[in-house]
Amino acid sequence: MDYRDYYNTLDVSKNASEDEIKKAYRKLAKKYHPDVNPGDDSAEEKFKEVNEAYQVLSDSEKRSKYDRFGSQWQQYQHAGGSAEDFDWSQWAAQPGGTHTRQVSPEDLEQMFGGLGGGFSDFFETLFGGMGGRRGGFQEGPYYQSRRGSSISRRGQNIEHDLQITMEEAYYGTTRTLHWEDGRKLETKIPKGVRTGSRVRLKEQGGQGAGGGTAGDLILTIKVSQHQIYERDGDDLRMTVPVDLYTAILGGEIDVSSIDKIVKLTIPPETKNGRQLRLKGMGMPMLKEPQQRGDLYVKVDIQLPADLSPEEKQLFQQLRDIRQ
Repeated sequence: MDYRDYYNTLDVSKNASEDEIKKAYRKLAKKYHPDVNPGDDSAEEKFKEVNEAYQVLSDSEKRSKYDRFGSQWQQYQHAGGSAEDFDWSQWAAQPGGTHTRQVSPEDLEQMFGGLGGGFSDFFETLFGGMGGRRGGFQEGPYYQSRRGSSISRRGQNIEHDLQITMEEAYYGTTRTLHWEDGRKLETKIPKGVRTGSRVRLKEQGGQGAGGGTAGDLILTIKVSQHQIYERDGDDLRMTVPVDLYTAILGGEIDVSSIDKIVKLTIPPETKNGRQLRLKGMGMPMLKEPQQRGDLYVKVDIQLPADLSPEEKQLFQQLRDIRQ
C-alpha cells in the first residue's frame, strides 16, 4: 500500500498556512498542467499527484486526518498497536516470528469508511475516493458490488456558480467549461433562466470509484443586473422620460424592449409615475419559452427648461384660465 507525503508533493512544511499551500499548489499545477506539457505522461502523473495533495491539505478536516494517521501508516499496517476506533491486534506479530494479514476492502471500510479507486491507496483509504474541495462538492452514496467484495462509489456532485447577462437569459446561451486537467465541456443555458435557476449536467461531476458512475455538475445561475430593465419574475420593468406636452395631450413614444423597438401610446393627461403595460414583451418563461411575461413602463414626465419670455407668457395665460 503506497503512502504519499502530501507536504513533500507540494514542497511545503507541515506547519504551512492555507495561503502557502494554495500558492504552492498554483505554482506546481501551472508547471505540470497537461496543456503546458502535451504528451508528457510523467508531467500528467505529477499533475494528478499535486491535485490529490491539494485536495487533502486545503481542507482542514481532511488535513487533520492526514496529520493524525499519515506519518505512521506503514507502521500501523504491519506492527502491533491500536488506534481509537479499530482493533489492530489482528496484525500483531506472533511470538517467535512475524505475522501478516491480507487487508480486504471490508477491513478498510471498517477502519475508514470506504475504499475507492483512481488516487493513491492511502488517500482512498482515508477519504473514500475523490475527496471534495470545500464548499464545492456534496457527498455521494456508496454501493456494495455483488462481484466479490469490491466497493463501488458514485462520484461526488460538483456545484459551480455561473453568471450571465440579462440578454443571455432572454435568448439562451452556451458556455464552455474548462477543467484543470484539460477537459472541456460546452453546455446550453436555456431561455428564461433566473438567478437561482440550476442546470444539472449528468455524470459530469466527480469521478466515481471502484466502477461507480460519475457525479453530476450543477450550475447555479446568477443573472447580472441590467442598466435599463429590472426583472420581476418573468416581467420586466423600466422607466422612460415623457415630455410634458405628450403627457398632457397624449401621443406615442418609442420604447426599446430587449429584442426590438415598439410604439407605446401615452393617454392624454397621464400622471407622473403611471405604469403602462406592454403585454408579452417581458422575459421568456423557462418551462414554456414560447410564452413571455409583460413589460411595465413607468412614465417620468420631463418639465420644459430654458423657457422663452413668450413661452412663460403662454403658461401664465394657462394658469389664469385654470384659476
